[in-house]
Amino acid sequence: MPEATEIAQQRGQRLPKEINDTVHAVGRRKESIARVYIKRGNGDVTVNGKSAQEYFRASPYVEDRLNNVALQPFAITNTLGMYDVKANIRGGGTTGQMEALQLGIARALLGVDPDFRKPLKDAGMLSRDERMVERKKVGLKKARRSEQFSKR
Repeated sequence: MPEATEIAQQRGQRLPKEINDTVHAVGRRKESIARVYIKRGNGDVTVNGKSAQEYFRASPYVEDRLNNVALQPFAITNTLGMYDVKANIRGGGTTGQMEALQLGIARALLGVDPDFRKPLKDAGMLSRDERMVERKKVGLKKARRSEQFSKR
């Protein structure tokens, strides 16, 4: 049976790097960058050396948001609890970091099995959300908010 990389090359696709049974991919969202490494395991998620629940504990409803946002690619591909995730995340806030982690996991799963592409793409997991914060303009208080008008 041909290897995942051979199948992807036949289709003209680029896959994430695989080094020593570990697949590496990068996910980005707003100002956050997540470097994600996945390998076969029992579903442990480690972010910056801490467990994901401990790292994201400052945000409300950590468990629900982790399962509904960051770990959603595993649920879509029916691989929940089959891979260990190790991620290094920098920049941004908790929402941007979780969504960057989600994109990194989805991209890394393509390196495991290229057949995951269809369900992940249908769910919108493989496209980077390019929305960024609008810059502040000169003479305004914020990006679009102007000074309050005073008649007198």
